[in-house]
Amino acid sequence: MPSRTREAIRIAVLADSDTRWKWGALTARRITATSAEPTGFVLRGRATPTARQLAETGVSADAPREVTGVEFLRAVRDAEARGEGYDVLVLALVGGTVRAVLQGLADLGLARRPVIVTGYVGVVYEKLTDGLLLRHGADVVLANSRHDAERFRAVYEGVGAGAESVVEAALPFLGGAPYAPVAGRDALVFAAQPSVPATRAERAHVLRRLIGHARLHPGREVLLKLRSKPGEHTTHLEEFPFQKLVRELDPPDNFRLVYGHMGEVLDRTDLLVTVSSTAALEALHRRIPTAVLTELGVREALGNHHFVGSGLLTSFDRLDAGFAPTPDATWLARQGVASDGSYEKAFDAARDRVAALLALPALPPITPYYTAETASGYLPGILARHRLDVTAPEPRESGLRRVVREAARGAYRHGVQRVAPVIRRLGEL
Repeated sequence: MPSRTREAIRIAVLADSDTRWKWGALTARRITATSAEPTGFVLRGRATPTARQLAETGVSADAPREVTGVEFLRAVRDAEARGEGYDVLVLALVGGTVRAVLQGLADLGLARRPVIVTGYVGVVYEKLTDGLLLRHGADVVLANSRHDAERFRAVYEGVGAGAESVVEAALPFLGGAPYAPVAGRDALVFAAQPSVPATRAERAHVLRRLIGHARLHPGREVLLKLRSKPGEHTTHLEEFPFQKLVRELDPPDNFRLVYGHMGEVLDRTDLLVTVSSTAALEALHRRIPTAVLTELGVREALGNHHFVGSGLLTSFDRLDAGFAPTPDATWLARQGVASDGSYEKAFDAARDRVAALLALPALPPITPYYTAETASGYLPGILARHRLDVTAPEPRESGLRRVVREAARGAYRHGVQRVAPVIRRLGEL
């Protein structure tokens, strides 16, 4: 089959949450030399984002189409049949879903399959080996920094899998004007995370300290930047939303909850504080003073262990006293922050890799590490959970089906945020 030589490159992005849609759409633009907008698909599931969440990402005027995994595979197959096949697919998904979609794409038997790109939406601090091996088989596995690229290659080579797919790049949503203090403005922004910290007690502790800081500094605006509104879900489950916890407290007037695009919030930030949010890397790219909390310890479960050696680790006591951390230049250079002006070249290697693959007469077969031979007791369960059989009859979409689906989502979210915490407390009696 001849290589794809036409100038316009057709790209599709499949994501399973709002943050992964943002990562996938921006990645699609950065790894190809085309001005064409990617075709967006968002996977129907527990973390399916709302229209508000998708709009808040600010990455596209066109909302992605909500699909099941099977519907996505059919869309890929049908586009190829029309002579409008996708050249590149960006899979912005969790590892298990990436592996299932890789299997589904291989089973389609396309005359010429798309180049498959995947990666991570932020800091990789848990399930490194498993997540990487589930993504193996993609043509390009993007690493967001030199540090990640070295770790990714070490995992693949350590199990005897090819590591040529690993390509060093950067987070695609870094950007914005470099930090410049504004006379009369003093704003601290806390970047909240839906599941870090996880327990009610830990989240309440952070909230009390944040409110306490606002009381100690009445001239400082203290903003709690939230990812989602109650009832909405993101990549990770949020059992104890800060919006509900704050109702039990009495914050001062200079403390506020804010939503919106992180880049726009950073435009008015003088100090970014977080436990381990990727927002810290966005702030560092813009040279905004940044602090990573040790308040609850430096632990793998919190993800702040990633910042060991960064110079950013500190506590509320020190922030209350006016301390602002200074980042370590060597650490920054290894983390893909690119605050030195090198960001524009960060995706050159990825673009070259994709272009080289598109120029091949034929792409090699998809050959993941996890197969029936290497993971006979693991892979079948992953594939069975996703049920990506394009030969099955297509279900009829109806108004009733949509109503039932939305009701089920609402019940699930209610169970996570209301019922589960009550059951857990009863279990502790």
